Amino acid sequence: MDTTNLHTPCFILDEAELVRNIREFNAALQSKFKQSIIGYSVKTNSLPYVLKLVKDNGCYAEVVSYHEYSLALKIGFDRKHIIYNGPLKSRDTFLQAVCDGALVNVENWREIDWLRSLPKDKRYGVGIRLNINISKISPEDAACDDDDSRFGFSFESGEFQKAIADIAAIGNIDVVGLHSHREPKTRSVGFYQRVIAYVADIISQCHLSPDYWDLGGGFFGIMPGKPTYQQYVDGFYEVLPESLRCLKIIVEPGNAIVASAFDYWMEVIDVKHHDGKIYVCTDGTRNDVDPFFRKTDYFKEFVLTNPKERPLADLPQVISGLSCLEYDRLFQLPAGSVALTPGDIIVFHRVGAYTMALSPLFIHYFPNVYVSSPSGLLLIRKEWDENIFIIGNNF
Repeated sequence: MDTTNLHTPCFILDEAELVRNIREFNAALQSKFKQSIIGYSVKTNSLPYVLKLVKDNGCYAEVVSYHEYSLALKIGFDRKHIIYNGPLKSRDTFLQAVCDGALVNVENWREIDWLRSLPKDKRYGVGIRLNINISKISPEDAACDDDDSRFGFSFESGEFQKAIADIAAIGNIDVVGLHSHREPKTRSVGFYQRVIAYVADIISQCHLSPDYWDLGGGFFGIMPGKPTYQQYVDGFYEVLPESLRCLKIIVEPGNAIVASAFDYWMEVIDVKHHDGKIYVCTDGTRNDVDPFFRKTDYFKEFVLTNPKERPLADLPQVISGLSCLEYDRLFQLPAGSVALTPGDIIVFHRVGAYTMALSPLFIHYFPNVYVSSPSGLLLIRKEWDENIFIIGNNF
């Protein structure tokens, strides 16, 4: 890959990797469920180039706000190929999506109220989200002692049953789908099996006959030692009652498709020595690769300007970002590591999920994004400057 004209910091998309992830996940689904849909999680990475790629490779758009809904339409997704989730639907886009035949999963009471305003001379179908408390359903996969959820309607409290009854009472609305998304800390196959068993029992108790079941997302991508797409799908099939295996199964991967397709490049711009450490300053930032500030290490490599003539550092090296925040520190190399110098490149792998969507406009605006192609690197999003930043502002 020719990086001669590369301007750091930047993201680089491996288009072939992204397409491979989609195709392999789809092949796994098709092996068990001929009626299956991949609903790409737009919130995970909403770069327009990525959305066009997933659309062209057969994915639906899974959106969770009226902004994302409108974005999916602008990118060119078929109106029926949108899965509309989340509490931030607007009334107009909610009703439009229902009328257009999108897969709309009711999240709260106001959406049920909105359904009452639909014309009475036609029948409509909606899905409904079921509340999933991981601590109760699959405690071994819980992130904390009370890993509850603020989303969906609870069966235990009776609100799920009431929501079903309220929708039925409207008269021309059918509940045609279920949505049971929760992302466990472990991302284990066993978690999804326990959720499926839990929801299947509720389907039976409530005498529901859904057309589709949206299992949500939270899966690992292709990684050594982690569950494969096929293992997830086989796990779904194994515990799904035979009477429900004919359902249209929907998954909402984001991380599993896009994470491994992006790298982030940043350059060392300065080195200082004090307080028993070496402080390595870069033109990148932790905001771009770890927006939750939770990671202790990364999938990374170093591209050194003169590797054959490089001494070892006699002190720990603190790799820091471009911002004025003291905690903009990415990782530390122990004493005895290769000494980094200005001009060296640090490459972070598997950084396509949530990073670009959550990166703030703080000090340094959104960086360049390139896609690697047989003809070299192509710029698909230009670095934001002050002119882009002020668009829409009055001053």
